[in-house]
Amino acid sequence: MRNLFIIMCLLASVGLQAQTIKGRVMEETEDGEVALPGANVYWVGTSKGSVSDANGEFKIKWEKVGKLVVSFIGYQSDTIEVKSTDKFVTCTLRSGEQLDEVSVAARKQSTVMSTRGPLIEQLITGEELCKAACCNLGESFETNASVDVSYADAVTGAKQIQLLGLTGKYVQMMTENMPNFRGLASLYGLTYIPGPWMSAISVSKGTGSVINGYESMAGQISVDYKKPRDPELLSANVFTSSEGMYEFNSNFSIKFSDKWSTMFLLHGDWMEEPHDGNKDGFLDMPEKTQYNVMNRWAYKDDTWFLQFGGKFIDEERNGGQTTHGGHAQVDENYGLYKIGIDTRRYEAFLKLGYLMPQYENTSMAILVNYSDHTQDSYYGPKMYNAGQKSLFVNYIYQSIFGTNPSQMYSAGLSFNYDKYDEDFCDPVFNYGEDISTDFINMKREERVPGAFFQYTGEFLDQRFIVMAGLRYDYHNIFGSIWTPRAHIMYKPDEFTSIKATFGRGLRTPNILAENSYLLASAANFYVNGELLGKNPALLDDLKMEDSWNFGANVNRKFEVFGRTLNINLDYYHTKFNDQVVVDNETAYNKVNFYNLDGDSYSNCYQVEVKYELIPRLEATLAYRYNDVKTTINGDLKRTPLTSRYKGLVNLSYFTNLKKWQFDFTTQFNGSGRLPEQGGIADEYRVASRFDDFQIMNAQVTKYFRLWSIYAGCENIGDFTQKNPIVNSHNPWSDTFDSSKVWGPLHGRKFYIGLRFALDRKG
Repeated sequence: MRNLFIIMCLLASVGLQAQTIKGRVMEETEDGEVALPGANVYWVGTSKGSVSDANGEFKIKWEKVGKLVVSFIGYQSDTIEVKSTDKFVTCTLRSGEQLDEVSVAARKQSTVMSTRGPLIEQLITGEELCKAACCNLGESFETNASVDVSYADAVTGAKQIQLLGLTGKYVQMMTENMPNFRGLASLYGLTYIPGPWMSAISVSKGTGSVINGYESMAGQISVDYKKPRDPELLSANVFTSSEGMYEFNSNFSIKFSDKWSTMFLLHGDWMEEPHDGNKDGFLDMPEKTQYNVMNRWAYKDDTWFLQFGGKFIDEERNGGQTTHGGHAQVDENYGLYKIGIDTRRYEAFLKLGYLMPQYENTSMAILVNYSDHTQDSYYGPKMYNAGQKSLFVNYIYQSIFGTNPSQMYSAGLSFNYDKYDEDFCDPVFNYGEDISTDFINMKREERVPGAFFQYTGEFLDQRFIVMAGLRYDYHNIFGSIWTPRAHIMYKPDEFTSIKATFGRGLRTPNILAENSYLLASAANFYVNGELLGKNPALLDDLKMEDSWNFGANVNRKFEVFGRTLNINLDYYHTKFNDQVVVDNETAYNKVNFYNLDGDSYSNCYQVEVKYELIPRLEATLAYRYNDVKTTINGDLKRTPLTSRYKGLVNLSYFTNLKKWQFDFTTQFNGSGRLPEQGGIADEYRVASRFDDFQIMNAQVTKYFRLWSIYAGCENIGDFTQKNPIVNSHNPWSDTFDSSKVWGPLHGRKFYIGLRFALDRKG
């Protein structure tokens, strides 16, 4: 009897093993079939299922229905016949079809480090953007370890990006690989791209490719908009927060034929409720209204590709002093200290590509981007009205050497045009002498034709790739510009990539357009120690900024407990040969601009780790150290208002079949130096440094077939910078300053939003 029992147990064990089906899910790409992690696998008509692991493999218990559905968002689902005797099955998915309600599944990696090309590039997908409120581009980096976004001052709402420890003016901002948001748009351009309009963001560290111009110094950030040919037919997003902000977004596309299609994108946001959380008599953020409209068209056949369209932005910001603080100081000539910024911006673009069928692997394209930006603004008694017209044209020819597709080159011509017309009035109260209060006018035209050549070679079965480029530009003001750049990648195995980059970057300083937020203080603008309001010709003495960047990156993947552990290491060194120093600390009531006389550099170290702790719970941990120094008034000092380090922890979990998603992010911001205030009275002097602080954000999303609802909280700990405005009680004095900002200006914020999306069929 005992032997019979053992035999029955063995037979039962064999039977159980036979009822477990193993398999692998693959995706079809241009390079062949590769494993597809996170795919949903379930039996037809049931909720019994599994999810493929990092290698695309899955296990599932046998069900009598015998039909297994495999699905993934953005891919055509597939149904395969399975027998109980099958031990291993394989399914390959193809992209491009809307999934049914029961097919909503897991997601692919939402932030991807490129390991295919030599550029050190990170792709932030639309799914990553949905982990937070993401009202605009400036709020799209809350879960990103490389890019910081902070307020430039305490009253205008202007935001600045930081990359490699350097401010946003050293980062080349692009839309679909065309330079954009330069000059007048550099301070507020981050709010000009609504989050729901974006399909992805590409972040490239270092100088980037010579094809896109000479201006990249710390990196490039390029935004991809949603396109008419995308599967999405109609989408809408509504959003509101506890601070009284309301936002609406919508886009819809029309497909006229297999070749022609168009898309309309609409946006509006309103912030009309005054907030003075710290009771200093100033609005914590300006009241704002923005309307944003875009229309784009697309045509595509076997050899031609065409995109063109236009965009219009109307924005009004009003901030400054409010009587709600209870201690408002009123000037007899100007009243309360108010700030107003009124902006109109028009954009037009064209992208035309031709695939030459008579030549193998040969194509050419022309890219055109035009913008017309006007800004009328006042900061208490100071006034700054400006206009900028910009045109960028880029012709690119791409082919191969001989018949070898692994030896490619790109060559082309470019033209960049900028026309600035700036009126500036700085009448005051603290010049100490009688001068004219009339506007001074500053006009400048920049015309920069250029040419470039870039070689890309693949060796050792594509394990070693070299990209080397050189461009020449002639600037009508600064003369000849040579820009060499090189990028190298080596892949010793399929799990490891090692990259190195070096190159030169240059840019023209625009001291009023890029630093207009400093007008919200009592300090006057000086150039080389002389008052700008008396002699605008002083701007001609400022040199073009010039830097070299060297960087290295190692990306390594490990298999740990059947899941992928991704480790990314970075180091970058940026050294300035020429730089325009913004010195607002040598004297408390002066902002002095002058050419660098000494050293200025940035060293940036970063480690980032990604791992799926348990099925569907992804963790990202990162740490970055910044060593950024500039020679200010003869002394090499740490750049003010820059944290020494930043840490990031992001946790993202979704339930089976992705009905719920939970996201939590903590940012650890290190201490840093505050600008000195030479000569100021002790009662108005701020501390010499700021301390460490942390910011926590969380969001919960519930998914339905066509729509989702999300709710969250930003700055859960309610941390804010204390007294961000120096002498806010008397903005008409010569000690008033709103530019010493290093931390959050508003406290805990709750929000709720609704997303709706309908894809076209077929």
